Amino acid sequence: MFRRREAVPFSFVAERNQFRSNVTPPPRQRPSVSQLTGRTLTGLTIVAGLVGSLLLGMPSLESSATPAHSQQSEATERR
Repeated sequence: MFRRREAVPFSFVAERNQFRSNVTPPPRQRPSVSQLTGRTLTGLTIVAGLVGSLLLGMPSLESSATPAHSQQSEATERR
C-alpha cells in the first residue's frame, strides 16, 4: 500500500481561473407589488410587536425605591 504525496490535491485551486464557465445563470425575477407589500407588512408587524412588548415590559423592569402602597392585611389594621 502506497501513500499519496498530498493529503488533498490543491492544484485545482490554483487553476480555477482557467476553467470559468461561459453559461450565465438566468436573471433574477423581480418581486411583484403584492410580494413587496407582504414583506413590508410582515416586517412592520414584527417591529411593532417588539416595540409593543418593550413598552409594556418597561414598567415592570423599573425599580422604585419607595413602593406606591404598602402591603398590609386588614387584620393587622384592626388590632
